[in-house]
Amino acid sequence: MTKVLVVETNVKSYGNRDEATGLWLGESAEFVDEMQKNGIGVDYASPSGGFVPLDPRSMSYLDDATMKLYRDDNFVNNALVNTLKPSQVTPSEYASIYYTGGHGVMWDFPDNKELQTIAEAIYQNNGYVMSVCHGIAGLLNLHDAEGNYLIKNKKITGFTATEEILARKRKVVPFLNQKMVEARGGKYEKKRAYASFAVQDGQFITGQNPFSVRAVANKFIEALS
Repeated sequence: MTKVLVVETNVKSYGNRDEATGLWLGESAEFVDEMQKNGIGVDYASPSGGFVPLDPRSMSYLDDATMKLYRDDNFVNNALVNTLKPSQVTPSEYASIYYTGGHGVMWDFPDNKELQTIAEAIYQNNGYVMSVCHGIAGLLNLHDAEGNYLIKNKKITGFTATEEILARKRKVVPFLNQKMVEARGGKYEKKRAYASFAVQDGQFITGQNPFSVRAVANKFIEALS
């Protein structure tokens, strides 16, 4: 059975600020809903394993399908309470790795060597590397066998500077996605703020914002077929 490794954050706040953040729940739940509809298995991992905090703002954006998942004890136990540590993951078991967002990922995704090794192995095995919104942080420091950035010359997208301004987080985040992508030779693409937008370039499938989750999932499903 095809499986996807869903990666989530362990970060509870914006750096040292007394302001809660965490996983944007829909960016996991909406993706998982689409995988379940298509018989695709999912496992969950996080940089430290175990508990995954939720961005409180994300709870206002759940639809009926994702609220049903949130009520599911199996989803809560595996996706939010007992996520796998990277050391418990066998890359060859997965057809893809999918990095969820929520601002917390900007602190614990970019420099996690264990997750990078997993993602690079999946990519080298012809698997897909996917992200949505701030999850693009997990793609920034991936390398090929020659040491080049994997995103070099690739079209990818993620949460924009305009969207950070609208979210009132421009001065809080440690970096801007577009600048980081361009510094690594990637081709950053974007559309209107808070509109669904996903782009595929080979084995990369990325979405711009929280409203792009199902678009990412559907591009992956189409790629498999």
